[in-house]
Amino acid sequence: MDLLEYYHSQLPKSENFIPRKCQLLENVDINLHGVRGSGKTSIVLDFIAQTEHTDVLYIDFDDPNLIFGTIEPLALQRYIDMHSIKVLILDHYAANLLSLLPSVTQLIVVSRMPLMQSSLMSIELFPLDYEEFLAFENMSMHTQGFNHFLRSGTLPLLARSQKTSILTMKSFFQSSFTPQEQKLLLILARHHTKHLTIHQIYTFAKEQFKVSKDWLYKAIKLFKDEKLILFIDDRYEKSGKKMLLFDFAFAKFLTIGQPFILQFDTMVALALMKHDIEIQTLGIHGYVTKKNELIIPAPFESEESLWVKSQKKFSLYKKYGITRITIVTVTNSYHYNIEKLHFEALPFDEWSVINNEEN
Repeated sequence: MDLLEYYHSQLPKSENFIPRKCQLLENVDINLHGVRGSGKTSIVLDFIAQTEHTDVLYIDFDDPNLIFGTIEPLALQRYIDMHSIKVLILDHYAANLLSLLPSVTQLIVVSRMPLMQSSLMSIELFPLDYEEFLAFENMSMHTQGFNHFLRSGTLPLLARSQKTSILTMKSFFQSSFTPQEQKLLLILARHHTKHLTIHQIYTFAKEQFKVSKDWLYKAIKLFKDEKLILFIDDRYEKSGKKMLLFDFAFAKFLTIGQPFILQFDTMVALALMKHDIEIQTLGIHGYVTKKNELIIPAPFESEESLWVKSQKKFSLYKKYGITRITIVTVTNSYHYNIEKLHFEALPFDEWSVINNEEN
């Protein structure tokens, strides 16, 4: 039995799949892409489960059988034609692994980064947002769900566990990244939420491990393209951009003693990005949208405390044209006005749902 026959006869199965907001269309060629650990394979396995098995060929380019074996495009096309394959799924694919993509009724190519192929509909999958995370929960109380979200983060693998598993996070870290990438991630985690240039990252990295400038710059570009790390422009400060890792719980796992406010700050920023809201930072004062709404992560801030701080910063808000201010908290709700500027505080679970509906 050759590799293609083996793949055709041994379709993987989806187990305990929980629907996501991202859906795959039928009879459309698709490039499903997203950061590692976001759940791309689970989505395509569920798609396979809804399809006639004899019509599907699934090839996983992470399969160790391909370390010494190869798949030739012409041989693949012949197999597709001979066995009337209608749906071909290429998982863990990277650009140019095949010199030519096959012709088939539906082609689904799963990759970490977008392939920029005009023939493929680009669909990006983010890790879980808060609503999706709750779908993984079997708890009824939102406070319990929020606490689990805080501990587990946005990776589906961890969301399935009722208890945060350090071993699961460790396994993800060790299996998904090369040793050199692991070292770089540890450096990035130390400077998570800080304003950085890539040159500064290189300076920090070479103090800790042997690394070439060319490798690091290339690795940072790949991390950015995959959205493992995110750089946010600052409207207030011009030196460097705010750097965030893609998951707040993962960032905490890689560091010691990360304060809660940094986790919460990242949680808010990632929620905005997952809802396709373009943001800049306003120094340390929060995140500004294109509509000039300022989002302030303030998990435990009381109305009285925020009102006093708002008075002191009011001239700054006017200078940067802020039209509305939303304060994201853990449980507090309140609102007030200073002159014509409206301030509203909402708990994260309520804010994230409203945010999604409006965008």
